[in-house]
Order: sequence, then C-alpha cells, then structure tokens
Amino acid sequence: MRAQDSATAPGRIAVDTRDTSGDGPEEAVAPRTPTDATTAAAAAGPAPDRRRAGTIQAALGVIAFSLTFPATAWGLEGIGPWSLVALRCALSAVVAGGCLLALRVPLPARAHWAGLAVIGGGVVVGFPLLTSLALQTSSTAHAAVVVGLLPLTTAALSALRTGTRPSRTFWAAAVAGALAVAAFTVQQSGGALSTADLYLFGALLVCAAGYTEGGRLARHMPGWQVIGWALVLCLPLNVVWAVIALRHEPFQLTWHSTAGLLYLAIGSQFLGLLVWYRGMAAIGVPKASQLQLAQPLLTLVWSFFLLGEHLTPAAPLTALAVLVCIAVTQRARG
Repeated sequence: MRAQDSATAPGRIAVDTRDTSGDGPEEAVAPRTPTDATTAAAAAGPAPDRRRAGTIQAALGVIAFSLTFPATAWGLEGIGPWSLVALRCALSAVVAGGCLLALRVPLPARAHWAGLAVIGGGVVVGFPLLTSLALQTSSTAHAAVVVGLLPLTTAALSALRTGTRPSRTFWAAAVAGALAVAAFTVQQSGGALSTADLYLFGALLVCAAGYTEGGRLARHMPGWQVIGWALVLCLPLNVVWAVIALRHEPFQLTWHSTAGLLYLAIGSQFLGLLVWYRGMAAIGVPKASQLQLAQPLLTLVWSFFLLGEHLTPAAPLTALAVLVCIAVTQRARG
C-alpha cells in the first residue's frame, strides 16, 4: 500500500493503515502531538500562579512607591527640587545602564522607542518633578491622598490607549475608591485648591500615561528592561539638567537628604518600577493600578513614623473603604 503523505491534524489520533511488511497486520500509530484538552489544561494551569505572582509584584511596587514622598521630603531638606529630580534620575540611569550593559541586553526594537519616551517623560521626569515642586508647600499626607486618584486615571487612560473594556463592577469599585480618597483629601485640606494641588493633578496625568505605556511594553520585554531603557534614554538630559540646577540651588548632603536621594534613585525609581511593570504585564494595567488605592494610606503611615506628621481619625475609615474597593476590583472580570 502507498504511504500517506498528508499531515495529521494536531489533537487527533491518527490510524496508519500502511502495511509495513507487505503482508503484516495494519498498525495503529498514536501521535506524539498532545491533544487539544491536554494543551488547554497546560496553558490554563500556570495562569492562576502567574496572576498571583503578578499581584505580589505589583503590590511590592506599591510599597516601594509609598515611601517616595517621605524620601522626597527628606531629600528636599538639603537639596533643591530641580537638583533632586535630576540627580535621582541620573543615578537611576547609571544603575540601570550598568545592568543592561553587564547582561548585554540588545537595544529595543525601533517600534518601542516612542513608548519608552512617554515613560521617560511621564514616570522618569514628569512625575518626580511635579511632585517635588508640590512638596515644597504641601505635606506628604496631603500629596499622598491627592495622588490616590492615580489608579482611576491610569485605568481610564489604559482603556483609551489599549481598547480594553473593564466590567461595570470594576469601574464602580474604582470610582468608589477614588471618591473615598477624594473625600479624605477634602477633609484634610479643607477643600481649598492650591498651586501644589495643580502640580499634583498634572503629575497624575503624566504618570498615568507612563504607567499605561509601561504596562503595554512589559508584555514585549522584561519589566526591568522597560524602566531601564527609559532611564537610559533620559540620561543625557538629566546630566545637563543636574549641572545647571546645582549651580542655582542649595546642595547639602545631610543624613536625611542623602538617604532620601539614594532611596529615590534606587528603591523607588528603579527597583519599584521594575516589579511594578512586571506586575502590570501579568495582571493587566487596570487591575494593577487599583492596588495603588492602598498607596496613600501606606504613605500616611510612613509620614507619621518618619516625618512625625499628624494622622486624623479619618485615616482608618478611609483605609477600610479602600481595601474593600481593592478586593472588588481584583475579583471583577474585564
């Protein structure tokens, strides 16, 4: 009999009717290709673990970010705001560039450079600068609760940018969490907007844009490379910026200012964004962004212990409302 040349479709057991000996019985040959059910089970198996790991990584990023404002306040004790931002970005770029060079990571594809520029402008430069300017006249507690609106801003920009459509339950919980944070902000500040608030609202927009692009690019390259290349891209600008700023602003390395600068450069700007982008790539930008609803409350805790700022009785109630909203958004399906 003539051998069959046609390929067997994956997932089906092929019966080979060839007579290999010329007069022997027909032999059934099972394929080496796994069945569709096995393939689906293997593909679905690690998904919960990946989501769990992504949630943990995003949460670690939130913890790292929650210390950013207290560290900025420490840095501003001896360093001017423009100098502080330029130095933190330059130091982060040196660390990230050294890692990229040591591991011989190839340059990103040309199609990714526009997204990296958005990350650089929003997360690397824009957000640190605007929040540092705001913290000159605002307390870290007030700044933290205003920036608590970042998750909703990020989710909205992500939906516009990527075309995703989270569920109504997701949006209801997200808006509820944002309203809780906004109410806490009004209670803390008396409802009056200031120049610092305008800086903070601008920081919300540019940071949300950077987070959205970072979460998108982290699906194409490792998260640490996303923030690493964004930092390296901004390095020439930050070096020139630092040289000019240091000539016109005070620069005194006290214990607080040094610790604040180092944490901002390594802990918040590099390591925090590294795990944050990995988490966003695993669980999606909208859900990861809602974990940041806990960030203002964590910052309030650090502000109390590290800066001696006063916490009002409204903080525990806001914390409870925010945690409920986080639980709902993490369970809501898009």
